[in-house]
Amino acid sequence: MSERKTPPEGVTAAAAATADRSMPEAQSGSAALPQEALEIAAGYAFTGPALDLGALLWDGVCLPDAQVRIPLPMLNRHGLVAGATGTGKTKTLQLIAEQLSAQGVPVFLADIKGDVSGIAEPGARNEKVQARVAEVHQQWEATGFPAEFYALGGIGHGIPVRATVTSFGPLLLSKVLQLNQTQEQSLGLIFHYADQKGLELVDLKDLRAVVAFLTSDEGKAELKGIGGLSTATAGVILRSLTAFEAEGMADFFGEPEFDTAELLRTADDGRGLVSVLELAAVQDRPRLFSTFLMWLLADLFHDLPEVGDVDRPKLVFFFDEAHLLFNGASKAFLDSLTQTVRLIRSKGVGVFFVTQTAKDVPADVLAQLGNRVQHALRAFTPDDQKALKATVKTFPDSAYDLEELLTGLGTGEAVVTVLSEKGAPTPVAATRLRAPESLMGPVEAGALDSAVRSSSLYGRYAQAVDRESAYEKLDSRGAKGPDEMKAPRRSREEDPSVVEQVVGSGMFKSLARSVGTQIGREITRSLFGTARARRRR
Repeated sequence: MSERKTPPEGVTAAAAATADRSMPEAQSGSAALPQEALEIAAGYAFTGPALDLGALLWDGVCLPDAQVRIPLPMLNRHGLVAGATGTGKTKTLQLIAEQLSAQGVPVFLADIKGDVSGIAEPGARNEKVQARVAEVHQQWEATGFPAEFYALGGIGHGIPVRATVTSFGPLLLSKVLQLNQTQEQSLGLIFHYADQKGLELVDLKDLRAVVAFLTSDEGKAELKGIGGLSTATAGVILRSLTAFEAEGMADFFGEPEFDTAELLRTADDGRGLVSVLELAAVQDRPRLFSTFLMWLLADLFHDLPEVGDVDRPKLVFFFDEAHLLFNGASKAFLDSLTQTVRLIRSKGVGVFFVTQTAKDVPADVLAQLGNRVQHALRAFTPDDQKALKATVKTFPDSAYDLEELLTGLGTGEAVVTVLSEKGAPTPVAATRLRAPESLMGPVEAGALDSAVRSSSLYGRYAQAVDRESAYEKLDSRGAKGPDEMKAPRRSREEDPSVVEQVVGSGMFKSLARSVGTQIGREITRSLFGTARARRRR
């Protein structure tokens, strides 16, 4: 058994003890390992704090003296957990999340299938667990971890998570509404107009009211001259919003808006809080929940300060069913996502994308993912075989025949390569993974509801609030337009309208030319001031 290390700053002895149980044993039998296995094992012999994934597999034999690990400081270099359905990806997330929590690192988990909630309760020692523990020489103890449970808009078991339309922004909303590039740009102008006129976009009816006003006889003149909002385009946006609401999506937008700083908390005993967002109740709306996860990540990026390289991450964010985020995404959306992933590392946040194959993730995003846990792939069809070959090409040179290995891995086995403490890729290692110490399945519904209602956050977010915003202002304006509601207008000669000022500026014309690019779009959003709403408590 390895010597216990001094707990990291902010982690109590109890939390450190939990982490220490999963530290690897001394490799007393390493000399007996085959030479190739010794070389691979040497690549994972880290001196600092690390998370333990499992034991090396070589020639079909599990070698428990050769432990495969991930250095804790490298968890903010992002990662990919991939593999076919039923190969054990969810259990891998659970295993990593447990050890992060034990090390004092908060974790965010998207629970697509509704079976991650078990992380809050101790696991059960059965024959399968006992066999795995013995194979990989794991010191296993049934342990539950501190958790908060959330649900989008309160649909499902969890504290409601909502966002205002303003903070969600036109880029993310365009993806949810399946708008094309022209419609996306027009939606950006609508957001800008509402912001300048003091028409707060809190929920969907606010946005629908503003679009309806701008398509009315009274409102058409408001955006005359911009050339970016035709009646036809506004009509498409309005119909998309109406259909979106008819599908029951209105609950996800509104107040109180969720403060993403809640995800960065630790428990009283120093362990990191595991935030579980239940998505099972909305899994038939994949475009919505995948985009909402991106909003959470983007909001964190906006708020967190730069910290550079840190001893341990401030948060590790697991993005399940990641392919749904990229499907049908515009170039501007993908560029924005790539930049967020690239830069959020320096804010201490690690992002793990979870999907079936590496090809589900765009190359520019995949290039940012330093840690890889690849479960088994299937090669039943020509497309499967093509995906297998593409996946193999994304790994460093290896002593294994990866095409053969990846199709022969069992459940709970994976091919691993991570970044070493020096930031270099480790050797590719076939790994028999450890067993999670928490419950591998969902928490009983009654216990889950009880945990949600006893949370200190429940009173803050449970009840939706519908205050005066754009819908109410436009509905009650009478003969007054938005300008008269906000402030008396001067004559055109004295004071050109906001729209005229913006359109007439050289900066706007330059930005308009580059609006198809991510950076042009982001600068425009910044100037327009619609990137994020102020928090209200």
